[in-house]
Amino acid sequence: MKVVVAIDSFKGSLTSIEAGMAAKEGILKAHPDANVVVKPLADGGEGTTDALIAGLGGERIDLTVTGPLGTPVNAHYGYLAEKNTAILEMAAAAGIILVRESEKNPLTVTTYGVGEMIADAMERGIRNFIIGIGGSATNDGGIGMLKALGYQFSDENGQDVGEGGQALERVSSIIIEKANPILKECCFHIACDVTNPLCGKNGATYIYGPQKGVTPEIAEELDQAMNHYASVTSKFLHNDYASAEGAGAAGGLGFAFLSYLNATLTPGIDLILNAVELEKELEDTDITVTGEGRLDHQTAMGKAPVGVARLAKKYGSKVVAFAGSVTPEATACNAAGIDAFFPIVRGITTLDEAMDPKNAKSNMTAAVEQVFRLL
Repeated sequence: MKVVVAIDSFKGSLTSIEAGMAAKEGILKAHPDANVVVKPLADGGEGTTDALIAGLGGERIDLTVTGPLGTPVNAHYGYLAEKNTAILEMAAAAGIILVRESEKNPLTVTTYGVGEMIADAMERGIRNFIIGIGGSATNDGGIGMLKALGYQFSDENGQDVGEGGQALERVSSIIIEKANPILKECCFHIACDVTNPLCGKNGATYIYGPQKGVTPEIAEELDQAMNHYASVTSKFLHNDYASAEGAGAAGGLGFAFLSYLNATLTPGIDLILNAVELEKELEDTDITVTGEGRLDHQTAMGKAPVGVARLAKKYGSKVVAFAGSVTPEATACNAAGIDAFFPIVRGITTLDEAMDPKNAKSNMTAAVEQVFRLL
């Protein structure tokens, strides 16, 4: 029997690999001769970097970069030597988790640190990038990131436009020739799960801006400034990605990647499943094990476990999922390719007890063992 295990993290409890190894232990208790392959799983959002470092034997690179408020922050990214690939999360340098509620200011927060992370990787000889862009605190159209990579944005007087959303309306000219020449050798794959355009009522400012501090009083002004920035970009780069799906992601960072760095935007789960080469392992798999901390109706709408199930079904594999908890609506997961799912909690318990890593590991192992005694 061949079993492939790809379980998303149980946030606050188990990492993807910890959950996977606990499941493997349970499988081997029931079937000592089984061939069990454990793969890391993530969706391109928070935890993706650490999941792929652990699951693919990557190296963690720590560095200090400019945070969203312009002050230094500690960040890290992953390096996969075999693929000469860096795994980054933009939130490590410009995430909303780095900004207190009272500090949110879309006019000034910057993505500069994201560019510094990319530049650091390029200096180390890395040329391939997988970048998750969820959880941003910014609405600067990616100008900060691009400036850190050498692009220059000037106002009508030839002066630097500054940082943040307030810089967008000032952009009059762009000096492309100053960009780091190594960028031409790089390949950028962006994990992006939103389809919003850059501007308009469905764009970056109106849809995602409010959680970053965009008030109704400044929303229209910021959106018009973003549109102006896009027009100048089109003039100098001779392309137009303002209406592209995902251009509005991360406060316009998606637009910057498309327009300036020739990036591809891909749903996070698809990008990560490709990176860990899951499909290759599934070609001759009998049973696939997946799961996450909580299975509900959102899982069925395209989250990581359903992405695994979709691939597994291509090769006729049975799919079993395990979760810390399940909701009545989780039955939608059956129609999405998960043949059966099981909660791992084994009795009445407090949330803290259930999420304790030691308890979660033993619960996972025990639940998986009992299910596999039937398989």
